[in-house]
Amino acid sequence: MLILGGTGSIGYAFTENLLQKNIPVTLLVRDLSKAQKLFPASPYLELVEGDVLDIPLLKQLAKDKKYIFHGVNYPYPLWFPQMENVTNAIIEAASLNHATIIFTGNVYNYGKTPLITETSPEAPCTRKGMLRSTLEQHLRAVANAGKCTVLNVRLPDFWGPNVLNKGVEPIFTNALQKKALPYLMRTDIPHQMVYTRDAAEVIARLTLLPQQTPYTCFNYGGQIHPTIQGLLHQIARTANAPAKVTVLPAWLFTILGLFNKEMKEVKEMLYLFEQTILLDDTKVRQLLPDFTETPLQQAIEETLAWFQRYHTNH
Repeated sequence: MLILGGTGSIGYAFTENLLQKNIPVTLLVRDLSKAQKLFPASPYLELVEGDVLDIPLLKQLAKDKKYIFHGVNYPYPLWFPQMENVTNAIIEAASLNHATIIFTGNVYNYGKTPLITETSPEAPCTRKGMLRSTLEQHLRAVANAGKCTVLNVRLPDFWGPNVLNKGVEPIFTNALQKKALPYLMRTDIPHQMVYTRDAAEVIARLTLLPQQTPYTCFNYGGQIHPTIQGLLHQIARTANAPAKVTVLPAWLFTILGLFNKEMKEVKEMLYLFEQTILLDDTKVRQLLPDFTETPLQQAIEETLAWFQRYHTNH
């Protein structure tokens, strides 16, 4: 298995999952020392330092691999053109050996669709949603043309160890520092979130199943929290922090966006936090009846422990 983006959120959890199963993995990473801190030495782990856009290197690593995990993500301001560039590079490498590309989709393609099934029509309402739709259409086309196969596992928001984005990391960092926990827009409506280690287990199990079609898509939605406030209070209680929440309003991102490109890009996605958008994952749960999610309290404890170690080592 060749894993790209293995030091990112889902890539880290997936790599960790495979190593626990003694499945050999090769990680192409931009920062070798970062990867060595994240992953203990293992006879099943090969770390290679380099850039995924180095096509000769990518092809060399991919030539004998049956699976290529595409977990590469760039900061929002670099999505254009880097997400297309990297996806094209991965397709080129996968075509050498008719490998399976494992792609983690998201809900951006569907705009404000309240309940998304695998057959829902796409309706992107943002530039980034349109880009994600374009990437998936391209992956579908090359798979149907026989160049490779594609397994697309679509996820909503996710959280867990090594999730260092600006929406999740401050929640756990603040909890450990006994500060108010920040969240975007609304905390009083249902919100769907995936624990990354559960997502990794689902992806690993789906990878082992025979693929019936060149391009296959599955939704995995994780857990629906009746309110985010309830989840945040549980995190605070577990960390022995005060049950205080700071809600960040839309106008704040308008102001921050004047000075910060990433905040400007985040503002475009705030609709995801203003209303409830759910992935229907009936299909995957029927296919994997023995799969059980990590109990919520255990997941919170594991994540807080990971962030505690992370801040101790940095």
